[in-house]
Amino acid sequence: MRFKNKVALITAAANGIGRATANIMVGEGATVIAVDNNQGRLDEAVPSLRAAAGTSGGKVQGILADALDATVVDKLIDEVARTHGSIDILVNAVGGSTVIDRPTATTEQLTLAEWQKLIAFNLDATFLCTHAVIPVMKRQRSGKIVNLASIAGRGLSFNSSSAYAAAKGGIIAFTRKLAYELGPDGINVNAIAPSITLTERIRPHWEKRSQASQAEEIERTPLRRVAEAADQARVICFLASADADFVTGLTIDVTGGL
Repeated sequence: MRFKNKVALITAAANGIGRATANIMVGEGATVIAVDNNQGRLDEAVPSLRAAAGTSGGKVQGILADALDATVVDKLIDEVARTHGSIDILVNAVGGSTVIDRPTATTEQLTLAEWQKLIAFNLDATFLCTHAVIPVMKRQRSGKIVNLASIAGRGLSFNSSSAYAAAKGGIIAFTRKLAYELGPDGINVNAIAPSITLTERIRPHWEKRSQASQAEEIERTPLRRVAEAADQARVICFLASADADFVTGLTIDVTGGL
């Protein structure tokens, strides 16, 4: 029960890596605040997450909110902290490459609008939620923040744009800098850098690839498979737990050895 009596706010929690993380945390006793911008996804996810709590004592509250809206985020964090008394864990799971129609576009092909959309989608929500939760965690003198970067942020993705790489590189740098800022306040800040992960959003793109392309991706991965959302969520949960109390400023590549 690593998360007994912990309040965990998870963005993009209704599907993908966010949902897989919520599933583990609620099963280990957390009160999970599942934030998403799609009511239909929340309506489907919340009952399933509550069932995952089992007898752990974990609880789930679904909140419809746009993590890219500063006013909305500030109000969300204030209400959660006031209602629950603390926010022990923040998982910034908003992000991705498919927010534009051409996620594999080269730099030459990218338009400025596409560049700006990818940068904003992958950086702004992480900044806004973190910015809002810092005063809460400082008052507590404790907290765990886990961000989602990508191997693209290390220049290691063959299937994503330079805009996505720049945004996720920004997450890695933001994580490192924030760890220095917040360490004296007892707040840990870390990130994961996933390779291709077969979430609901990515799986359709994966299935459109040829068998040869899929086989090539698997062949260059030492563990000889692509990741599932739970593979990423397990590492997030490690970083959010007491097991990582002396880990901060780190981005862990969760890539099967790629």
